[in-house]
Parts: sequence; structure tokens; C-alpha cells
Amino acid sequence: MSKLDAAALAQLYTEARTRNGWKPEPIPEAVLHELYDLVKFGPTAANTTPARFIFVQSDDAKARLAPLTSGSNGPKILKAPVTVIVGYDLDFPETLGKLFPNAPDAKNWFGDPVAKETGALRNSSLQGGYFILAARALGLDTGPMSGFDNAAVDAEFFAGTNIKSNFIVSIGYGNDEGLFPRNPRLDFAEAAKII
Repeated sequence: MSKLDAAALAQLYTEARTRNGWKPEPIPEAVLHELYDLVKFGPTAANTTPARFIFVQSDDAKARLAPLTSGSNGPKILKAPVTVIVGYDLDFPETLGKLFPNAPDAKNWFGDPVAKETGALRNSSLQGGYFILAARALGLDTGPMSGFDNAAVDAEFFAGTNIKSNFIVSIGYGNDEGLFPRNPRLDFAEAAKII
């Protein structure tokens, strides 16, 4: 592998911003499929890939999601072309026969419900991070949010399943509406050490 050039790194990290405002430009369904087809290749423990994604695109679906959020998140969802609910499936062990065939007993590794939920949350969070970077790689802006009522979102969008919501992220082509100055980040010495 070779290092990405400065423009690619800027698009993914250094110049990318969390967006609060959106241009009215729709996202074609083919782009949503392309986005998922990138995300699915991000690594997870034992290839569990527990994340499940609901692409909230229709006006009706946005109207169902927006009231379940807090603060200014509802209006942002109504304006965004698409908001994605990133969930995690507690039934993910059922897919391991397909996803991790080199270990036929992998399903049995997740018998403890606490360990299963911890693994599902951790690995779906990884997949959510991959989702943000994949969206940026495709030229989309993102606006991740955690201000919402998880239980209400689960009841509204995941009823009858064993899927729980992790976080939500609006995607589209951002504008500078409500764009805050870039916040500081911790320096290496404040957040890391080499031992």
C-alpha cells in the first residue's frame, strides 16, 4: 500500500467537518449502495459485522425520526437528504456460518449475553466510523449525532427485531449553515504514548 496524498487525507480527515446544514441535492440510491459496499469491507472481530443501517430518506420516515431526537437534531434531519440509523444486531452470531466459515463453532463464542452486546456495540461502532470515512471518500459530507431517544428509535424503526440503535448520522452535500469553528484536538502527548 502507499500513503494517500494530501488531498485525500484532507477530504477524509483534516478538512472534513461535521455538517449541520445541507444543500437540497438528493443522493442517488446507487450512491447509497456504493457507500454500503465500501463499509462492508471494514474489519470487525471474527468478521461479525453486526451493524445494520436504515437509510431514512423519505419525508415520511424523516418525520418519524426527527421528533425522537433532542435539541437542534430534528430540524437537521428534516433538511438532510438522508439520515442513517446505525444499529447493532444482537442476533449477529446467526450470520457467522456465512461470514466466518473457517470457524464452524464461532456462533457458540457469543453465548454470554453481556459479551454479545458488548461485541455488537463495539463492532457496530467501528462500522459506523468506517461509514463516515466511506461517505467522505465518496464526496459526501456527514453530520453524526448521538442526541436521540434510543428506546423510541428502536421501537419506531427496529420493532420486532433484536436490533438496537447505536448512533445516527446525516449525509449529503453540506453547506456552511450552522458550521462551527473547528474545535481543538488533543496533541499526541496528551492522548497517546509510545512504550
